[in-house]
Amino acid sequence: MARLALIPARGGSKRLPRKNVLPFLGRPIIAWTIEAAQQAGLFDDIVVSTDDDEIAEVALACGAKLDRRRVDLAGDDATIVQVARDLLARRREAGHDDTQMCCLYATAPLRNAADIRATMALLAEPDCNFAIAATGFTHYPHQALKLAADGRVDPMWPALCNLRSSDVGTLVAGNGSTYAVDVAAFLAHGEFYGPGMRAHLMPFTRSVDIDTADDFMVAQRLAREMSGM
Repeated sequence: MARLALIPARGGSKRLPRKNVLPFLGRPIIAWTIEAAQQAGLFDDIVVSTDDDEIAEVALACGAKLDRRRVDLAGDDATIVQVARDLLARRREAGHDDTQMCCLYATAPLRNAADIRATMALLAEPDCNFAIAATGFTHYPHQALKLAADGRVDPMWPALCNLRSSDVGTLVAGNGSTYAVDVAAFLAHGEFYGPGMRAHLMPFTRSVDIDTADDFMVAQRLAREMSGM
């Protein structure tokens, strides 16, 4: 069995510029994910997919392999599914036989090696070809309000918004950090959210996905508290 860790990290980011290499407790953010993948001890190759010279330099310095992303896969419209399929196809042409893949987002520096191992382990469960790291909601998701341009709000799901949380049941959300797939199933379905998906539940303290300046501040504060800094 050959296992691939894919770390997608393009250079462009509008809400938090250069987020993949921002200094995070003394190291670029992406270094934390590369180290977690290495410490997981599962992968034949750990590959950073990027279009950016600085990210490429950091990735190589941290011991990851580098895949230079095509220009048409580096824009805002390109999806990670497209990036992964392209990489898998080229690796197959080069003689690699990847059977499992774990997509690890560089902007989740609080996710650790144990979380990666736990998510990957779910693929060994019966009929499980897709797994995800997830966490609980901080607010009731069934009471979500859709904000209109004029400032009005309306229930996203009117039939659900008045239900008690006990009537809805336990709801969790992917935390944007870790996705594990059987490669054949992934290529067949063309998505990370395939049938029979299972979830590795993580606490909020390890689930911050950094996409804004506020996310960055919260993640740094949590990291300092957890490390005793």
